[in-house]
Amino acid sequence: MNLRDLEYLVALADHRHFGRAAAACFVSQPTLSTQLKKLEGELGAELIERGSRGVLLTATGDQVVARARAMLGEADDIRSIATQARDPRSGTLRLGVFPTLAPYLLPHVMPALRSRFPQLELLLVEEKTGELLDQLHSGRVDAAVLALPVTSESLESVPLFREEFLLAVPRTHPLAQQDAPLTLAQLGSTDLLLLAEGHCLRDQALAVCHTAGLRERDGFRATSLETLRHMVASGVGVTLMPELSVSPPVPAYDDITLRRLGPSAPYRDVGLLWRRGSVYRDLMSDLAESLRSVPGGLVTPAGEPTQGLPHNVAESRNRR
Repeated sequence: MNLRDLEYLVALADHRHFGRAAAACFVSQPTLSTQLKKLEGELGAELIERGSRGVLLTATGDQVVARARAMLGEADDIRSIATQARDPRSGTLRLGVFPTLAPYLLPHVMPALRSRFPQLELLLVEEKTGELLDQLHSGRVDAAVLALPVTSESLESVPLFREEFLLAVPRTHPLAQQDAPLTLAQLGSTDLLLLAEGHCLRDQALAVCHTAGLRERDGFRATSLETLRHMVASGVGVTLMPELSVSPPVPAYDDITLRRLGPSAPYRDVGLLWRRGSVYRDLMSDLAESLRSVPGGLVTPAGEPTQGLPHNVAESRNRR
């Protein structure tokens, strides 16, 4: 048994197709199939169910894949240790960011990251929070930017910044006509358009609904913030939008009015997380500093005083 055979098995588990797994491993399909057959023979157990409906793993195969992922992650760490021994700021770092933040944060911070880590290859992974946590624990990403709090004894974290939520309403909506910041109480029985299951922003918005007595709009769940934005512009309803997602370089929508929420404005705290034993742990403070380099007061960097933002929707979510 060797690491390459385990890579083939993990690729097959990920792709559920011999051809796609072989392509991902840059080998021919017969080579991959032959090596997996040899692996099964060496272990004396069937790992793969081969049938007309596609590729399935046996119960034994599932267990072997879980351990193979851990072994491959450790092997990558060994390679990274050797690379960092030559140059602590070189190598490849896989950074995960959740979808309702990634496209809006990265344009602001990438120049600082490239300047601070010119020799570091930064691979960006955009996934929902649950998937990023799985990838972080299994070693498929080295660090992740997530909404706090996250509780895990195997992870370390540092806060990055606090991001306020704004209310997005159609230009013709009654709430668009008021100049002063709104309170949650003023929203009354307003129904909110929300994202689909799996997005942390959905959970955060539901926490606001729970606190303010609001409701989710029935019959509609968006797959992205851009879909939500289009629905609001079309006059379908209102929603909560994170500050960065409605700030330049994101273009404004003429048919949407953004309203700030007053002294009880909801927000989310965002942090950087990594495994306690990560070979990159000494770089995390510098990485965090670069990730905080958002200009123009769009967010409140961790450690700065905050006023008028007493409602952390992530904490509310975890208390529910």
